[in-house]
Amino acid sequence: MQLHGWGRYPRIDSEQLEPASIEFVQAIINDKGFRDSVIPRGGGRSYGDSALARNVISTRFLDSFLQFNEEHGTIRCGAGVTIEHLLRVAIPKGYFAPVLPGTRFVTIGGAIAADIHGKNHQRDGSFCDHIERFSLLLASGEVLECSREENVEAFVATCGGMGLTGIVLEASLKLEKVPSITIRRESLVSANLGECIELIEKHQASKYSVAWLDCQAKGEMLGRSVLHLAEHEECGSQEFRKRWGPTVPFSTPAFLLNKYSTKLFNNALYSLRKKTAGVKIVNYDSYFFPLDNIKHWNRVFGRKGFMQYQLVVPTDSAKVALTEILKLVADSGKGLVVSVLKKFGESNENLLSFPSAGYTLTLDFKNEPTVFALLDRLDQIVLAHGGKLYLAKDARMSENVFKNSYNNWEKFVEIKNALDPDCKFASLQSKRIGLTSQV
Repeated sequence: MQLHGWGRYPRIDSEQLEPASIEFVQAIINDKGFRDSVIPRGGGRSYGDSALARNVISTRFLDSFLQFNEEHGTIRCGAGVTIEHLLRVAIPKGYFAPVLPGTRFVTIGGAIAADIHGKNHQRDGSFCDHIERFSLLLASGEVLECSREENVEAFVATCGGMGLTGIVLEASLKLEKVPSITIRRESLVSANLGECIELIEKHQASKYSVAWLDCQAKGEMLGRSVLHLAEHEECGSQEFRKRWGPTVPFSTPAFLLNKYSTKLFNNALYSLRKKTAGVKIVNYDSYFFPLDNIKHWNRVFGRKGFMQYQLVVPTDSAKVALTEILKLVADSGKGLVVSVLKKFGESNENLLSFPSAGYTLTLDFKNEPTVFALLDRLDQIVLAHGGKLYLAKDARMSENVFKNSYNNWEKFVEIKNALDPDCKFASLQSKRIGLTSQV
């Protein structure tokens, strides 16, 4: 079957195995002689090729809840449990996920593999900072129990390691007690990038913070944006909510999404958000997962798909670096609607985790031949300012860019080789960026 990530680029013919239990996963690893590499796959929400290989082992049926300690707020579940399912169980008990990505369809195994972050990294770190332990199936068939006290090297390599050390089977997560899941959102308008950064710095004590940014604005309006701050309401709902909006039924013609239509949309969206700025009480799903309410929204980029480009640059050079990047994107006319700016707190000890102290910008680009040269130019700006790109969003980063931005890659390879000496676990991405052999 043909597989792809959420960006729908690249695509690969792959054999996808969907074991129904941990025992079947172990049997596959022990008995199946793979002729090519294999990689675990969760919800398929990484954007590029980090979960693509000639052989894929889906963990989506490892979706059982094994234990919930309400007193301590810890939950142990299978790697195939999604954020949505986790919230369905946790919310009625007064708990909430400590870190949420932009979609509720990410699995726990995928969240660990990418060490996902949310709108609260500056306060609460990334997802794996709240993982207490997990079970890791190695290429040998052995199962390791990994934590910050036990099999530590496997822990720090697997958290953010994009599935290259083995298959996460189960995990224990520390949840957060919250007064309600009702969100008090304050929206602040900024006329340009400088104002936006000033607002983020001024309100960095806010629990959640994320800015929508117009990546096509130029001149004095470069980086104009709307910053959305949020806190949990003291009195509000403790009821899980599932909401669906419209569906994109098929891939739309790619020519409909161009610099003119995007500019019109961005202008309209900025004007609307400027008019509705201020404080508003909203449900958690509309704040954390706005795009989930449009089913198959990735189809609007056309059949060839798109690339999401996420970077982080250090705080001290963020304004200069982001200005260079936004000028280049605005002049190219290729930046699209989903452009997000957030501030990260300090990095953790996980070897390939993406977040580090600074600002992270996310940009979407339609997959077309001329966009690759633009992305190469953006790479050089990111490198020049000591930044890096997010592996879970990447579909085309070069080996040189990766190895010059991820300082711990050699230590990761050393640990991976000890855990997987025959390099059974590899992906299209890991081969492209030189973490595993091309063979």
